[in-house]
Amino acid sequence: MPNGIIIIDKPQEWTSMDVCAKLRGILKEKRIGHAGTLDPMATGVLPIFVGRATRAVEFADKGEKEYVAGLKLGLVTNTQDTSGEILEQQPVQVTPAQLEAVLEQFRGDISQIPPMFSAIKINGKKLYELARKGREVERPARPVTIHALTVETQTAPDEFIIRVRCSKGTYVRTLCHDIGAALGCGGCMSSLRRTMAAGFTLEQAVTLEQVMSAHDPAAMLLPVDTYFSHRPDHRLPVDLEKKVRNGMTVVVPGLPDGEYRVYGEESGAFLALCRSEQGKLSTIKSFFEV
Repeated sequence: MPNGIIIIDKPQEWTSMDVCAKLRGILKEKRIGHAGTLDPMATGVLPIFVGRATRAVEFADKGEKEYVAGLKLGLVTNTQDTSGEILEQQPVQVTPAQLEAVLEQFRGDISQIPPMFSAIKINGKKLYELARKGREVERPARPVTIHALTVETQTAPDEFIIRVRCSKGTYVRTLCHDIGAALGCGGCMSSLRRTMAAGFTLEQAVTLEQVMSAHDPAAMLLPVDTYFSHRPDHRLPVDLEKKVRNGMTVVVPGLPDGEYRVYGEESGAFLALCRSEQGKLSTIKSFFEV
């Protein structure tokens, strides 16, 4: 059975779930999940977890993400991107210096009001379902972190390309909307390409066409322990490997506290992500096939 991670360069107009469904058919594996939803308008890095590797999604979805976005000024829409209904429009000319002058207020820890066209639930209803009925409800602001925000280039008097590195839960289209509001002319997102997610980059990504044309698509999967490569590894002898496979805590005297990728010394199999505390090694999440 296929197990591992494949980084897809998601095409425009596909949902993240569309990509998962396509890969289920190609790989003949039902256990497929993704880390970090991309809207249909967006392209770029979409990490897909296959088979037993789906157990790592909960860790991958929490990491930082990076995007390159088109910022269209002088245009306000109901979706906060250029696919939506136009609410306000005016001709504007903004210089890079004028844009840069307002960006500092959006760096670091900020609050965002989620857009109505989003999958967040309020009183059990998804916001986009209410928005499609013409309804708008009050949404509490949510804390997010903008780790980096830079102007890449100006493509027109009213259009820029910006690069954003941010925390989970950040809406880049809301960021574009709020930047436009801070400039006093309004704004929205005109394009979005994710360049990094879960520590994976575009350089590691493949297209769906490449997967579909591959002689052995499963050979394109990265091992699941690739995601945990920044943690140190520790190898266990056969007797302790058996205990870990049985869900037991094992004693490893002298092993420093921390998280480890744990492998079988003889089998070489990646067993689990474990935590060592005071010489005791316990499983955080197991990844061996049962």
